[in-house]
Amino acid sequence: MLVVTPGMGIGPEVTLRALAARPELWRRVVLAGRAAAVRQVEGVDVPLVPVDRLAPADRGVALWDAPDDDEPAEVAAIRAGARACLRREATALVTGPIHKARLVARGFAFSGHTDFLAHLCGDLPPVMAFHGSRFGVALVTTHVPLSRVPDLVRPARVRFTVRTAALAWRDLLGVSHPRIAVCGLNPHAGEGGVLGTEDRDHVAPACADLRAEGWQVEGPVSAETAFHEAIAGHVDIVVAMYHDQGLAPLKAVDFGRAVNWTLGLPIVRTSVDHGTADHLVGTGSADPSSMGAALDLAVRITTPRG
Repeated sequence: MLVVTPGMGIGPEVTLRALAARPELWRRVVLAGRAAAVRQVEGVDVPLVPVDRLAPADRGVALWDAPDDDEPAEVAAIRAGARACLRREATALVTGPIHKARLVARGFAFSGHTDFLAHLCGDLPPVMAFHGSRFGVALVTTHVPLSRVPDLVRPARVRFTVRTAALAWRDLLGVSHPRIAVCGLNPHAGEGGVLGTEDRDHVAPACADLRAEGWQVEGPVSAETAFHEAIAGHVDIVVAMYHDQGLAPLKAVDFGRAVNWTLGLPIVRTSVDHGTADHLVGTGSADPSSMGAALDLAVRITTPRG
């Protein structure tokens, strides 16, 4: 069973459009969230079957209306989906976009899906990663102010991020020897300490340790070098020190095809690479490609390789 939370904004539309192109998944999927928002989507021929619990329907796509009492229905759906995965009742959780500010206004205490899922999984440290059509990205820091990033970039955190991403690409995607480029925090990876000491003092020792463990790691290198090499096909994973360092280049070349993939947790979670795009709601023009890619990656990860 795949639990899919359509989320907010264009989430219901892109979810149904992605599923319309994948009828082979219908009897495996349960849509969990605000059922009214899903039913309001027009022009998509996907049979929806109301269910009173997270379980697939015998025909069509099961639709579970999450409660909206103690917390927003979108949050309740994520919580239920994660618990189903932890109980091994579901193989993966695929999530649509949420509007963080609106949820925070209703009492949501987390910066996004990743932190919330980490909490539900026992407060384990997650890694926010993205799987693109040509290369992947893993982030050492995520939704924190840029002013806090230098204090968070430490050898242990860099090592954990690289190892977690490398193991995922090797064990779940079958990349036997992942090629990894680790970005420096500062311009030109600090120029030996001239443009900042974090890369010399923290990132470089972490990279040396990882190479000693046998990982194919290059770094610290400047971000432009890392992404040039990735686009050229010479790197499988770029490890970025902060959110926009990694995601601005990835989305410039792969927007709509990349998948947000949460690593380091005992569940499989994939998601779209975009936000709620409220201005597109009801226009019929929202692109379902990223949701389709998120569904495909979840299936790929959870299907035994033979």
